[in-house]
Amino acid sequence: MNGLLLSLRNEKGLVFGVLTTGLWLFCGSAWLSDLSQPVWAGLYFSWLFLSILWLSFGVVRHADALAIRLGEPYGTIVLTLAVIGIEVAMIAAVSLTGKVHPGLARDTMFSVVMIVLTGMLGGTLLAGGLRHHRQEYNLSGANAYLGVLVPLAVLTLIVPRFTQSAPGGNVSSLQAAFLLVTSAGLYVIFLLVQTGSQAAYFLSPTNTTQHHDDPPYPTITHTILLVLTMIPVVFLAKNLGKLVDHGIHTLNAPPALGGFLVAILVLSPEGLSALRAARNNRLQRTINILLGSATSTIGMTVPVVLAIGFFSGRTLELGLEPTDIAMLTLTLFTSVITLGTGKTTLLQGVVHLILFAAYVMLIFDG
Repeated sequence: MNGLLLSLRNEKGLVFGVLTTGLWLFCGSAWLSDLSQPVWAGLYFSWLFLSILWLSFGVVRHADALAIRLGEPYGTIVLTLAVIGIEVAMIAAVSLTGKVHPGLARDTMFSVVMIVLTGMLGGTLLAGGLRHHRQEYNLSGANAYLGVLVPLAVLTLIVPRFTQSAPGGNVSSLQAAFLLVTSAGLYVIFLLVQTGSQAAYFLSPTNTTQHHDDPPYPTITHTILLVLTMIPVVFLAKNLGKLVDHGIHTLNAPPALGGFLVAILVLSPEGLSALRAARNNRLQRTINILLGSATSTIGMTVPVVLAIGFFSGRTLELGLEPTDIAMLTLTLFTSVITLGTGKTTLLQGVVHLILFAAYVMLIFDG
């Protein structure tokens, strides 16, 4: 009995999420049928946003426990797949229900890449630099991530804007089939390499050992709880998507704001894990988390949304607008320079944070 009470205290986020899911399952349709009162709409949005955020922290906590059990690079892979899995599930849930603009997946992927490579990378480099001045990581692993991320980002988010077979950044059937196969195939090959012959590329070159508290549950228990914590997110995301869509239209806000909110919601817990690792002088784990997230968000999201487009007949827009293309190109170029030596300083962190500020400004003044 005491063990059960302890488990319930440890899993308050899951309990709250399940209760919230139950209430929205029975009452959500009535609540969302009349959103004419801004106060109630704001309360509903805050409730769902905080519920999903709390659940996301639970997912990261169990993924971190599995990372300790499994070791690197497997632990970081579990964490990355879990977090990006939430993002993919949210995009899929929102895309299949309600009225959503065709660029939601594009805006979310772009937001994830920009937030990770500018805001989160800049923040972690600045925090680590202030505390340790100069930090090291495995250059081969960073190059492997960027070697996959750069072509995936260009092929999926830039090239469709310049092709003539589909208007306005949309993708033709041939392009969609090509991107689905190549993005999924390249990402799977990358995972095989990361866990196979080149696993050492993703380990810290300094071989520093860190003390960790033993996870509270066995590996199988953490695995089950991780899955159970992700399930309510998918259902709640449908309702949150309707509120976001309503808010954007009501406030006449830029459509890209929806993708930005989804990305912030999904990445917040993972960003804190990366920041904590950088402050503890474990920059390799920070690099693995951040670059893994940016790579996974394209490698996993593109096949899912393209498959949804095939089976649902919905229009899918992948090509970015010219201003966003310029920002993405600048960010990828700067990231290659920053991560091209195997060492980082706080100056590089400041540069990335300036790019993040520019990205946020252009959402509202693009």
